[in-house]
Amino acid sequence: MSMLGTIFRILVGFAVACLVAGAVTTAFIVTPADVVALSPDARPEQLGYAGLLSLYAATHSAIFAFPFALIAIALAEWLCVRSWIYYTIVGILIALGGFAAVSYFEVEGQPTIVNNYAMRTFLTVGVFGGLAYWLVAGRRAGGRRGDRPAPADRASKPEEMAEDEEPTTSQRLAEAAN
Repeated sequence: MSMLGTIFRILVGFAVACLVAGAVTTAFIVTPADVVALSPDARPEQLGYAGLLSLYAATHSAIFAFPFALIAIALAEWLCVRSWIYYTIVGILIALGGFAAVSYFEVEGQPTIVNNYAMRTFLTVGVFGGLAYWLVAGRRAGGRRGDRPAPADRASKPEEMAEDEEPTTSQRLAEAAN
């Protein structure tokens, strides 16, 4: 995959992860049960409000998460990390960092965010954001290096070798034995 393709994949993955994070955050504020309990006439207005709130939350998530996600994504691309577990853990760590930042900058005398509901919200946002990134972009981390089979696989199947690759010593020996 070209460098521009990789950058595009990463940016789209990050944007989708932030949109998912915004939607999950909003689902904790405007719950599906709240929407169902509304009269049919009030639902479109409430869903519109929830959509706008999701976009605000996604923007806020993107601004906070960008430097941390950039480091984690660069590391994953460099090491060809394609595991959903990695991206989920990174999402959780970024979300916990957000929770810590929000709680650290609380104003004394105002209601606190430090409670179980807020913690569950941040953890859920991290899980879904990390999984969304993995689904869109993380599964293909590392580009061409990650797409190639392991050297042992290439040695056992010399006919599947790419045209631009030089045969390895074991491939040459396998061909000579045949």
